[in-house]
Amino acid sequence: MDLTLNVNGLPRQFAAEPNELLVERLRDGLGLTGTKVGCDTGQCGSCVVRLDGTSVKSCLILTASAAGSEVTTIEGVSATPDGELTGLQEALRQEHGTQCGFCTPGMVMALGEFVDNAAARGADAPTEPEIREWLTGNLCRCTGYHSVVRGVQRACSAQAAARQEG
Repeated sequence: MDLTLNVNGLPRQFAAEPNELLVERLRDGLGLTGTKVGCDTGQCGSCVVRLDGTSVKSCLILTASAAGSEVTTIEGVSATPDGELTGLQEALRQEHGTQCGFCTPGMVMALGEFVDNAAARGADAPTEPEIREWLTGNLCRCTGYHSVVRGVQRACSAQAAARQEG
C-alpha cells in the first residue's frame, strides 16, 4: 500500500506492507536510527516518537495507521538549527541524566511532551512523583532515574523563568 507520512516536517511517500511497524519504517526505511528497538513489546520506551504531538511507542503502531500523521523522531528535535541542544536535552546533560544513551532518545521524546504539557499548564516545578509517573513507560538500566528527574525539574524551571522574563 502507498502511504504518506510527514516525518520531522518533511512529507515522505513510500510503499509499506500492511503489517509493517512504524519503528521499522523509521529505522530501516527512512534511516532514522535514533529511534531504538529495545524490547519489541512496548515495555521499554526506547522506540518512543511523537505522533501528532503525542508520545507513542512506535513498536506498537502500524505504519499504515500513522498515514497522514506528523511523526517527530529524536532527529527532529535533537538540536536547534544552530546546533545547540534543546532546553530539555541541555538540562539532562547538566544533571548527568544520560549514561549509555540507549534509552535517551525515547526518554527525550516522552519527557519532551511532559515538559511541554507542564509549560502549557503554567506549572513551574512538577513534583518528583509526577515526573516518575510519566517515566513509567521508559526503562533505564544505568541512571536510577534520579538525575533524569533533576534534569526534567531543571528544564521546567528554566521554561518558567523564561515565561516570567518574557
